[in-house]
Amino acid sequence: MAVATASLLALAACGGGGDDDKGSGGDASSTVDTENLGNTGNGMDPTRQGPVTIDGAKAGGTVTLLTSTGWTTPIDPTDLYYTDTNAIMSSLVTRALTQYDYDEDSGQMILVPDLATDLGQHNDDYTEWTFTIRDGAKWETGAPVTADEVAFGIQRSMDGKTFPNGPGLYYSNPYFLGGEDYKGPYTDPNGQQQAVSVDGNKVIVKMAKPFPDFPYYASFPAMGPIPTDPAVNDPAKYAQHPLSTGPYKIEQYTIGKSLTLVRNDQWDPATDPARTAYPDSYVVKAGGQEAQNDQILLADSGAGKTTINYSDVLAQNYRKMNDTGRLVVGGSPCTYFYALDQRQMPDKSIAEALTWAIPYNDQIVASGLIPGVNAIATQNVMPPGIPGREPYDPVEGHGPFQTDPAKAKQILTDSGHLGFEIKFLFATDSDTSVASKDTLLKGLEAAGFKATPVASTNAKFVADRDDVNGDINLRSYGWCSDWPSGSTWVPTLFESTDLNEVGFGTNESAFNNPEIDQKISDVFTLPADEQPKAWNDLEKEIMTTYMPVVPRYYTGVAIAHGSQIEGMSVDNTLGMPTFRDIWVNAG
Repeated sequence: MAVATASLLALAACGGGGDDDKGSGGDASSTVDTENLGNTGNGMDPTRQGPVTIDGAKAGGTVTLLTSTGWTTPIDPTDLYYTDTNAIMSSLVTRALTQYDYDEDSGQMILVPDLATDLGQHNDDYTEWTFTIRDGAKWETGAPVTADEVAFGIQRSMDGKTFPNGPGLYYSNPYFLGGEDYKGPYTDPNGQQQAVSVDGNKVIVKMAKPFPDFPYYASFPAMGPIPTDPAVNDPAKYAQHPLSTGPYKIEQYTIGKSLTLVRNDQWDPATDPARTAYPDSYVVKAGGQEAQNDQILLADSGAGKTTINYSDVLAQNYRKMNDTGRLVVGGSPCTYFYALDQRQMPDKSIAEALTWAIPYNDQIVASGLIPGVNAIATQNVMPPGIPGREPYDPVEGHGPFQTDPAKAKQILTDSGHLGFEIKFLFATDSDTSVASKDTLLKGLEAAGFKATPVASTNAKFVADRDDVNGDINLRSYGWCSDWPSGSTWVPTLFESTDLNEVGFGTNESAFNNPEIDQKISDVFTLPADEQPKAWNDLEKEIMTTYMPVVPRYYTGVAIAHGSQIEGMSVDNTLGMPTFRDIWVNAG
């Protein structure tokens, strides 16, 4: 899953009962476990039931969500594949087959049922999954959610041309039976799909190959219902106002600027094993300056008392915010990197030189990142804690956050590429993006590159970066585990995509190598216990042979909230607040 921000250092990119009492919640501030960033837990509770209550929680109040990002990525459930939109929409608005819930005792997210009555039933070789859709779930219109609508939502995810930002390209099409050939209900309305069928209140999904991790994928918004009426589900229309099946519905949405959510009176908490709905409303305000957002939280007055800034606090405000007791710190299964457009790279020497040229520490300072908290030195692309991961150095001898412009210049000289031009985006309306741009420009020029910054804005950054014909060759990107497995890293970042049909997808380096594509397919055929090591070995081969991306840093989160916000912890599957548990304590 991608992360969205215009900073130069980032992208822009799981035992039931009847009544589940979550306790009083509150802050879960902690240090970041840098050894287990990718180990987001594989806990499951297939029998969890609703309704959910939180001890002492009160209904009422408006929660304001601030973010320095432009909020320009899709909110259509099928096309939704970014951490912030996923966290907000799946926690508050949309429902899927399964969902995650925060466990206070372990600090991990546990996979529990959502629209399905359990976590699915599979055949012996995991090539067929059956989910029973629960009674009582409704759309905001009052109409019941049906198995046919869930099936259509799943079928819709196979339309990669219509939904190039979504996860279907990486899981639905490769795994679902016939998914490699079926183009989806909009691109090929006369095509026949083989994977998804309905039997009464049951949805059956057949696979082309074993998919034991499907219950995790079933938590994605793309694995939820979409109305079958073509007049309603038209992609251009639905992207502006997805209908709610969760506790809140969309009252107002302006792409790149704001989102207002109000109560959905058709949501029945008895049908939901994880969500609560204590606040009256949520208001998302996007695109503000990081420093200004921090000051709102530090002042803690008026609406600031019921505000959450889900963009990390700046380093210069970290200690002050931590002293307030209103800073929540935790892990995030994400890696930030520069993707080098392989269509324009003469050879691997550019990536090797860039590894030495990047002014890591200066950029961290310029971008307001916090070393050891949300800027942690990398080795592999996959973060620590991913099963099977063994550390290696993509560039021999390169140490943590080590910058050596002389060594970079020597590599460029020896390879005959001294003066090679690097073109990269920055957002003119983001102070930290401008500061980081200036730092990178200086570092690249000192290392013998010609550096050309290309102006964009917060609102346009993602579209400009994802333009396959854009006049840039260095793209800043961040990727997070979809679940703790190398299968959510190597294929998503390095498997070839059809640039004309679907664009980059999540392969921002345009890395296209049929031999590697075949090796990716081969790993999927291995016994399950052999796959973790094989994913690590294949990543190492790609990086040491071709190096299409330059790892930057792993990350955690440091998120601030106002004094009347309760129940906020870190969802370490997304690096976002636990929105399902939040309530307002007005005194």
